[in-house]
Amino acid sequence: MLKVIIADDEQRICKLIQALADWEALGMEVVGMAENGFEALSLIKKTNPDILITDIRMPGCDGLELIQQAKLLCSHLEVVIISGYTHFEYAQNAIRHGVGDYLLKPIRRDELMETLSKMRDNILKSIDKKETVQAIYQDNQKKLLRLKRSLLKDLLNDEKISLTREMLKEAYYFEGKGECYQTFVLKIDCDVRKIDGEALEVILEKAERVLGNELEKCCEEMLLYFKDYTVYGLLNYSAGKTNDIRKKLRYCLHQMEEKKRLYGMIEYSMAIGGEVQEAEGIKHSLKNAKDAVKERVLEGTGRLLVRVPKGSGILKQRELDRYAKRIENAIEALDITDAADACRELEQNVMQIPEVCGRELFEVVAIAGNLFAARVGIQDVEEIQKEFAARYCKQCSKARQLFQELETFQSGLLAKVREARQNESARPIRLAKQYVLSHFAEPITLEEVCEYVGFSVSYFSVLFKKETGEGFAKYLTRIRIDEAKNLLQETDLPVGEIGKKVGYSDRKHFTSTFRKTVGLNPAEYRKLYG
Repeated sequence: MLKVIIADDEQRICKLIQALADWEALGMEVVGMAENGFEALSLIKKTNPDILITDIRMPGCDGLELIQQAKLLCSHLEVVIISGYTHFEYAQNAIRHGVGDYLLKPIRRDELMETLSKMRDNILKSIDKKETVQAIYQDNQKKLLRLKRSLLKDLLNDEKISLTREMLKEAYYFEGKGECYQTFVLKIDCDVRKIDGEALEVILEKAERVLGNELEKCCEEMLLYFKDYTVYGLLNYSAGKTNDIRKKLRYCLHQMEEKKRLYGMIEYSMAIGGEVQEAEGIKHSLKNAKDAVKERVLEGTGRLLVRVPKGSGILKQRELDRYAKRIENAIEALDITDAADACRELEQNVMQIPEVCGRELFEVVAIAGNLFAARVGIQDVEEIQKEFAARYCKQCSKARQLFQELETFQSGLLAKVREARQNESARPIRLAKQYVLSHFAEPITLEEVCEYVGFSVSYFSVLFKKETGEGFAKYLTRIRIDEAKNLLQETDLPVGEIGKKVGYSDRKHFTSTFRKTVGLNPAEYRKLYG
């Protein structure tokens, strides 16, 4: 795309010029607009444009000065002068400074388009044609590929979308010259905590190369779309090639299986959704492929999955109800072990159901995770549920892994709640300790501290003992005596004075308490450690 800057001290003129031209048809884009010469020069330095459209008279730096400076910055720049001045000397002067054309206000659309077309031709002639054509071609190909891939994206996001061969061709540029369509899903299972970002990109690029090299040989058209750890594919081919396509897909899967160890612990599975001849059938084929690939958790990875079992109807049974009741006590008591037992019991019961299928296992575990998260009652529960189902469950390649993920999910949530509750109960204790440290020299009472933290005396006493391992009176005494020991070691203050500084107005009481706590009276302690 050629870059254009518009400069005019009247903003409405800039907007008018931008609105008049069909920039996309010209292969151009407006990268900036300026209201004076200085702004225009700044934009030119920043964007390196191909075309400048400027008024001949502007504040600060007028059009002619702007052209001179702009040409120094971009020697290839094509310039169009627009002005309300009809005197020919302005045009002559402008042309001497390298202006390619001259337009008068009011600006007409046909004249503007004609002038810009001429500018475009001049620019293309001055650039190496092969390089330009190749760059434009590559850019268009990328845009075309994005548009084609949006077909699979739309199908995944909207199952109600209606497709015809004409719609495929006109809306998505998918020609569909062959009589048959086939969808497939390539699933990459791995630990998302270890393989993500650049590592995933490398794996997807390898998969794209393998699939492209093999399938393009026997297809009229092939389309791939990547989402998370999955490759979705749509093939179009001539009738009679069904077996060849299936063999090619198996071969691609085999090639990726052979080299999977290079990327760490990953598993590949592929499923096909069935051949259809009508465009409307593509939706059903893709749904079947998505369902079939879930059977890997029972049938195993590294194989081409075709069958979509009817299933056992597990969601109509009472296993999830039993699980929901079982986790109530675990959540109430924050018992991770009890929650794990509920998870294992669910697994055992579900796996014993006749004709249970992989699709149902994914559904059961996702629903169980949602139930658990909802009943725990933490913040951002919807995001947590979504991440569990979409990020962790979908990456399981075995039934056992699915239930292990559920168990891990449960443990993590209970640990979060336990930590939150501990922090909640610890807060009043921290406040009480801070209060004691600031007021231990005063005659503190338990009632006074309880009023400060907002708890009753009985509840606070139990909570304090549970959190600290000692009663409040014992804690207060320890703080006071510890400070008294410091003063006895570091100062020459009389014992009675030290007693007052740590909250004991009566010397005898202080001495008695000190002896009981330390095993020495204050004078003996000072003699030994002072």
